[in-house]
Amino acid sequence: MQILNKIILALFTVTVFSCNEITNNEVVSVTERQILVNNTPYIIKGICYHPVAKGQEKRSFETLEQDLALMLEAGINTIRVYAPIDDKNVLDKIHQAKIKVVVGFGYDQGGVFDIKAGTFIDYVNKYKTHPAILMWELGNEYNYHPQWFDGDIKNWYNAMNNAAAIIHENDTNHPVTTAHGDLPDNQALSLSPNIDVWGINIYRWDKPGTIYNQWEKASDKPMYFSEAGGDSYMTIEKDGFAQGVNEDAQASANQNILISVFNHSNICSGVTMFSFTDGWWKAGNPNQQDVGGWAPNSSGVPYDGSPNEEYWGIVDIDRNKKKTFEVIRNQYLKN
Repeated sequence: MQILNKIILALFTVTVFSCNEITNNEVVSVTERQILVNNTPYIIKGICYHPVAKGQEKRSFETLEQDLALMLEAGINTIRVYAPIDDKNVLDKIHQAKIKVVVGFGYDQGGVFDIKAGTFIDYVNKYKTHPAILMWELGNEYNYHPQWFDGDIKNWYNAMNNAAAIIHENDTNHPVTTAHGDLPDNQALSLSPNIDVWGINIYRWDKPGTIYNQWEKASDKPMYFSEAGGDSYMTIEKDGFAQGVNEDAQASANQNILISVFNHSNICSGVTMFSFTDGWWKAGNPNQQDVGGWAPNSSGVPYDGSPNEEYWGIVDIDRNKKKTFEVIRNQYLKN
């Protein structure tokens, strides 16, 4: 018994020591149109991740280990989260899975790591040495919501640019990005020179092809798709896809989008597909899966032009794989 106890203690000590000794020797940088990790080009093969359990409305990481295993199976190397993860153990597990994180900050989150209160920089300074971090992200599709900024979107771009400058002063090892709704215009670009990488939430059916040339003309900075993809419910019958739950439609759309992304890796630094799991909290009763939901500028959602917000996962809420899971896996592993 004493020998067994010594073995258990030794294993526990090794485990704790290993977790506590996670250090970051990496530098994430940008050059021309590329994201680099330790001077090696990094293509984002990612997924948007906001896990909310059945019947709940707030994010939790109770299924993290199962989720990370599925992500690794799918060839995912990056997750994008819409709010900071203030739990070192969660970030440690993500790092140990060799996955990186794009950490999103909101503008007004009641003072909790947000841009309005300036508390975002507390999080940056707390976790800037953690090796799971890939980039810091400011805002998500705020260009669709000028009403949040006294009716003048310039107020947002100025706040975003100032926040990016503060991050640069405090952290020289990670780029600053944003998730912009579709292609940023000249005003957005000119008012935001401190943004290093532009994320674009793009819903142009299953054909994002026109955006690469548009971006090439608009900016010489790196760009990636911070959201793209289709849901697995057809509100109407269209383009040969039947109305109702339709995993074939989602798989087809995501296949076409990913082929386009990887065929333009000289312009686009990858994608975080939307989304990892279905979110039952979005459109109605969180205890059931509802049809519907609303998203700005969503007429380009393939193939029905209707965002069924609770059907967007590559796995369902019970972590059963949808048909698109294999599409994601095939594209990520071969590129």
